[in-house]
Parts: sequence; structure tokens; C-alpha cells
Amino acid sequence: MKIEIWSDVACPWCYIGKRHFESALEKFAHHDEVDIVWRSFQLDPTLPTVSEETHTEHLQRKFGRSAAQVAEMNRQMQERANAVGLDYHFDEIKSANTFTAHRLIHFAAAHGLQGEMKERLMKAYWSEGLKLWDTDSLVQIATEIGLDADEARATLESEAYADDVRADFRRAGMFGIQGVPFFAIDEKYGVSGAQPVEVFSQVLEQAWADSHPLIKVVGGSDAGMCEDGSCAI
Repeated sequence: MKIEIWSDVACPWCYIGKRHFESALEKFAHHDEVDIVWRSFQLDPTLPTVSEETHTEHLQRKFGRSAAQVAEMNRQMQERANAVGLDYHFDEIKSANTFTAHRLIHFAAAHGLQGEMKERLMKAYWSEGLKLWDTDSLVQIATEIGLDADEARATLESEAYADDVRADFRRAGMFGIQGVPFFAIDEKYGVSGAQPVEVFSQVLEQAWADSHPLIKVVGGSDAGMCEDGSCAI
């Protein structure tokens, strides 16, 4: 079973949704037979590559909210993050363009470490104040999950994997995806948003049942069969 997940590193709901999905997947009997592919999505592709604008300032500017209103939004989001074991440090986050981070995720995917990179980047951004334009910090993250530092740096200093990122954007458009997180299962089921664990569990079971239907066997009426502990002749 293939599950494609569109998300953005700079999306607080995406990290929470990731945890909800992981909890459901852990309980899923066939989790070892699930292939997960992380797809790129940008909530705000107009952001500059380098920016010292804080997360709070960004929300104030983008949505026209007061500092007090944004503080309340952050408080509520922090509560939801804490509920799944995450700790957001809004005061340390700098809102900048995420395109380079998505290229790094594709680089990791080429080495079989896409999931590890996605998790490490989200933790670094939301909990450690990672500056997405800081090449040294990104290289350090790459080495932490087992990637070569020189190869990671060469990737970041080039346009490598840019076409792969844009291909994910186009695929999102084909699916009609306008927000994230979004989970597409076998190109048949779509789950939008950081749904509760129970919703993910239900969809996983339904998708598996649809892709692995029981085989109906037809036999003659005189065929032998044991029922309720009795085997009649």
C-alpha cells in the first residue's frame, strides 16, 4: 500500500498530523507493507530565502492580526503540539522560504533516508529555531541522519532536486490539493488535515480491505466440511 504525504516543513499542523498518522500506522497490522512517500508543498512560496522575520511577525503581516491575537493562536497551537509530545518554540522561529529544505528531503530520499530527514528538519525548525537558509546548519542535520557532509553541501549549493520538488507541486495540483497535510492512499483515498488517530486508523483499514479483497470460493453441495466442531459425512 502506497501513501503519499504532502506537507511543508513550516506547517505546524503538518507536524501534528505526522504524529497522529504515525500513531495510527503503529497500530496497523500491515504497517510493514506500507510504502510512505513524502511530497513537497509550500504554504507560502513568496517568502524570501533569507529572512529574520519571526513567526509571530509573519502571521501578523499575513493575516492582519494583532500581536495579542497571534499570541493566542500560538498558545492554542502549542497545546495541540504538547498533546502529541511536540514542543514548539515560536519565539525562535524565523519564517523563510522552504524550497531548499524540500530539495534536501529529496536528496535524503535518494539515499533511502527521506523519512528521517523529514522528521529531523521539522524538529529543527519548530523546536530548535533552525534557519532554513543556513547551509552549515542544514549540512549538520544531514550528517546527523547519516548523509555525507560534502555531498549534502554540494546539493544545497546547487539546484539539485529542484525539478523533483516542482514535480511534487504539480502532482498536488493534479490531486486538487490546496492545503496540507494531505495524505493520498493508493491514489484512491484522500485524508485532508491533521485528523484524529481514529480517522487515520479507519482509512488504513478500509484501504487495505479494498486492495486485498477476500477470494470467493464456489463448490458443489456434496463437498465435505467441518462446522462447529463436527465433521459430517
